[in-house]
Amino acid sequence: AAHPASLAGAPETRLTALDNGLRVASEETGHATCTVGLWIGAGSRYESEKNNGAGFFLEHMAFKGTKKHPQTALEQEVESMGAHLSAYTSREHTAYYMKTLAKDLPKAVELLSEVVQHCSLNEADVEQQRAVVLRELEEVEGNLQEVCLDLLHATAFQGTPLSYSVLGPSSNARTLSRQDLVEYLGSHYKAPRMVLSAAGGVNHEELVGLAKTHFSGLSFEYEGDAIPVLSPCRFTGSEIRMRDDAMPLAHVAIAVEGARVGSPDIVPLMVANSIIGSYDIKSGGGKNMSSRLAAMAAEENFCESFQAFHSSYSDTGLMGMYFVTDMHHIEDMMHWSQNAWSVMNMCTTVTDSDVARGKKSLKASLVAQLNGTTPICDDIGRHVLNYGRRVPLAEWDARINAVTPKMVRDVCSKYIYDKCPAVAAVGPVEQLPDYNRTRASMYWLRF
Repeated sequence: AAHPASLAGAPETRLTALDNGLRVASEETGHATCTVGLWIGAGSRYESEKNNGAGFFLEHMAFKGTKKHPQTALEQEVESMGAHLSAYTSREHTAYYMKTLAKDLPKAVELLSEVVQHCSLNEADVEQQRAVVLRELEEVEGNLQEVCLDLLHATAFQGTPLSYSVLGPSSNARTLSRQDLVEYLGSHYKAPRMVLSAAGGVNHEELVGLAKTHFSGLSFEYEGDAIPVLSPCRFTGSEIRMRDDAMPLAHVAIAVEGARVGSPDIVPLMVANSIIGSYDIKSGGGKNMSSRLAAMAAEENFCESFQAFHSSYSDTGLMGMYFVTDMHHIEDMMHWSQNAWSVMNMCTTVTDSDVARGKKSLKASLVAQLNGTTPICDDIGRHVLNYGRRVPLAEWDARINAVTPKMVRDVCSKYIYDKCPAVAAVGPVEQLPDYNRTRASMYWLRF
């Protein structure tokens, strides 16, 4: 079948809301397996300086047993089903999900309801997990890409909750108490902020029935005026450096304020990022790669890797580039990374062929990332929280087709030209250009 016809024939995502505000969404594909989970509108952005890291701490506590199933019993239940139980926390979302056989869907929903609603949170388990969280914080320090992007958020959104890291500081991991976790649960784990999402061999009516059985008692009320309201986030053009000349490579990120999740500008920006592309020295292609910046990086040996990114949040975003290079090529990569927004024609003379290539690449990546029941389930959960519905691939395809070179130029000029960037750098970064020079380059991009 042709690409548009295959997208139009994709299974429908059905959505139902319960009386308490919990939304149930599913896509039935007829597979013998399924993924089901709870996606919650809560993350590090909803935390304070005092309890930053509480959501991540709770993620660990979820698998330490419930009031009905102690840890050993919970693990045995999951193992006997041959299932996989997991969770993650981001800046605006938290998810608990299970991949299992389709016939075990009722048991999976029951266990998920226990994990989310009746986590034991006894003092002994809290202390045990405190040591685990501290070890993970040490391990994350070795993931320099994550460190660099956390620093980028910290400087770009300084003074606002979006600057907080998902894991939180080690000082909080040492001091968070059981009461802090209970208060976080009571404040954010409410039915209207949850989506029960499923994909695979699932029947929507059956899923709605299971949701009514296990989640009807989920609270939708807040005490007094305690409804959490997101404080607006302010982007600040700024720079942060963590210099360590003993490190072999420098990790650098530069970004401007991007589009929010529901912005009409987001698709042209996604196309622009696809045009710029990515590069890794371990991959093939070299100077024959379609991305001009990637071909230049390979031919001139400017960097080990780079990638264009766009992180969208409910009211703002970050659009930028992250690269890894040695200390002698930092200035070169900084120059060409900024000029990728201009020399690669983003703000000036982007061509029909550039946009056509970017659109094809973007379409392929959107389809490729939905390569199983778990990524589809995740896509459904996040979309319902962000948009109130699942945006089908056919709609994405139509919006991408509507992008023109003029749209790319106009939208990129709106977000990039003469804007103050945020810069984060880790490693031997002595050769990183002065911030004022970097800022001035944003003005000269169009000339």
